[in-house]
Amino acid sequence: MQLIVTAISKDYGNIAAVSQVSFQINSGDIFALLGPNGAGKSSIIRMLVGMTLPDSGSILVSHQDQHYDHVPRRLLGYLPEDRGLYPDKSIEKNLLYLAQLHGLTKQKALKEMAHWLEVFELTERRHEDLKQLSKGNQQKVQLIAAVLHRPALVILDEPFSGLDPLNQEKVVVFLKALKAQGMTVILSAHQMAMVEKLADHMLLMAQGKIILAGTLADIKQQAGLQRQMMISCTEPVALEQLQQWLPDLDIQALSSTRFSIKLAPQHSVSASLKQLLNQLELSQVEMQAPDLHQLYLTAMANHQCKDQA
Repeated sequence: MQLIVTAISKDYGNIAAVSQVSFQINSGDIFALLGPNGAGKSSIIRMLVGMTLPDSGSILVSHQDQHYDHVPRRLLGYLPEDRGLYPDKSIEKNLLYLAQLHGLTKQKALKEMAHWLEVFELTERRHEDLKQLSKGNQQKVQLIAAVLHRPALVILDEPFSGLDPLNQEKVVVFLKALKAQGMTVILSAHQMAMVEKLADHMLLMAQGKIILAGTLADIKQQAGLQRQMMISCTEPVALEQLQQWLPDLDIQALSSTRFSIKLAPQHSVSASLKQLLNQLELSQVEMQAPDLHQLYLTAMANHQCKDQA
């Protein structure tokens, strides 16, 4: 499956929910839609699944030489932010019902269900009513329901919601397994550490517009955030002396022997290290690149500053 989204826009009255957004998702990709509440992520998802139509632009979905203007229901697995399970029914009855809605036979549904219940350690609880489960376990059941029929594309809106760190890691493993099976995943989440482990490509949005897009490496380059080099010296050295040796760099003293050096994209790590090693002896050097969480916060802050300017 391949999705090509070209310059889609969607307005609700005077509010521009999505403005000229373009991206491409290839088969087997994990693609992350990121941004604060109201950024336009849900509006994009609704257009992808055909709940609404773009006011302008186009959506092209290609699968096995067939082409569509939205993801057909038979190819789609969907975890909505607002859950759609039946609390007075058992896990098994919920999953059987939803699987059969997707066209699975009872025998096939039970086989698939057994596999995923084992993955999420829910096998022994399959006959319990959903209302007896914790929020996290209900979330696991909803995740199973989204993939039980093995769709070509699964859209997951906040899949880590209600899960403790251990179960969040289980969902990471779960999503990597879907990717290994060739399933395409669109992921909308606020847990940047989880997204960073998973996403092949991502789109950072604010107020309906693209702020940053691409792989994590692409986004780091676009954001222009400084890398940080942490050095430890064998002997105390004055901050002023380091600043004389590296006059173009921002250096902060953490102690008399440990320093933080910020490197802009144009600064060479090797050249900076060579300059230091000509002057002193280092016992340790660590490079710290900004993580996705920091990239996200900085991108949103910069966007807000531009809007206020």
